[in-house]
Amino acid sequence: MDGSLENYINFLSDDCLLSIFNKIESVSDRNAFGLTCKNWFKVRNIARKSLIFHCSFDPKVDKEHAKCLPKILSRSPYLNCISLAGISELPDSALFTLRISGTSLRSLSLYCCSGITDDGLEQVTIGCPNLVIVELHSCFNITDRGLESLSKGCHALKSLNIGYCIDISDQGIAAIFSNCSNICTLMISGCRHLSGVGFRGCPSTLCYLEAESCMLSPDGLLDVVSGGGLEYLNLHKLGSSAGLDGLGSLAFAKNLRSLNLRLCRYLTDDSVTAIASGCPLIEEWNLAVCHGIHLSGWSAIGLYCNKLRVLHVNRCRNICDQGLLALGNGCVRLEVIHMNGCVKITNNGLALFSISRPSVKRRVDEVLSIGPSIENLFRLHRERR
Repeated sequence: MDGSLENYINFLSDDCLLSIFNKIESVSDRNAFGLTCKNWFKVRNIARKSLIFHCSFDPKVDKEHAKCLPKILSRSPYLNCISLAGISELPDSALFTLRISGTSLRSLSLYCCSGITDDGLEQVTIGCPNLVIVELHSCFNITDRGLESLSKGCHALKSLNIGYCIDISDQGIAAIFSNCSNICTLMISGCRHLSGVGFRGCPSTLCYLEAESCMLSPDGLLDVVSGGGLEYLNLHKLGSSAGLDGLGSLAFAKNLRSLNLRLCRYLTDDSVTAIASGCPLIEEWNLAVCHGIHLSGWSAIGLYCNKLRVLHVNRCRNICDQGLLALGNGCVRLEVIHMNGCVKITNNGLALFSISRPSVKRRVDEVLSIGPSIENLFRLHRERR
């Protein structure tokens, strides 16, 4: 390199270098920029907006990541997204350094960071009040106290994943709704201490709820839909301590578009009829392995679900030829039906359905997850790294 040009580059201000860096599109070119010299490396770190550690599944590597975290954070003070997912050995003390990012931090993933406790989460909420996305999935030591701290420190929270935080109760859920009025996405799968009453008075902004393998009570289900804004609801494998149905309460979710009731063994025809007539906007409904639905239930779906596009009836023991025909005679917008293992449906029934609805695709695959992508719901519109 020409000596005069090299000297000229050395006199470029950090603001000028930052402006140049932000115009670089290629990730490899951005990395090469930081390797030019110490000053350019500093600019590269200042410009960094996200920090993501990848799961190693190795406790030794996890400890090394936790050890170097403070140094990395001190070099990149303007991060808006940090993912420490999978670092199971991450201690509370490592979270104290997140304060460096302060008000700029908007997304934090502690997915499967099982070493984190309420104390560590409290430190995060004190130093990072502008968090809008928080993932605490399988953080087994987080309790209602941690959720209360989070709700009081991060009022802008919109998306929260506390799946399989097994010590969470309705008290913690109520705290979130009391203090975070903009919450729109909540994942509580596997939180079996929840009855659902903590949802009472939840805001209308709540539109996406994952509650797989929960034990929600009939009264709790009514509270779950009390906000009126739910568009997606996953109650896959819903349990019932009293052996009661209670799912008819979902009829009050007037804006519901996607509903997963797979393996809801207590579901009855009455509840199906109530949901079908009360939720006119449903576009996808998973009823796989729901053995409590008989002809009257399938007929109600055909009669009321005029916007239904995708229906899952895999391994439903009590759907018969008449029930399938009722679906074919109704559900005017049906495009796909997932169906296999339905022992009461005959070849003649299938043929009649195909004749009456030739445009409907019959698929034999059984789908576990429906609706919008979870990853998209927990992703910021991030700037380039």
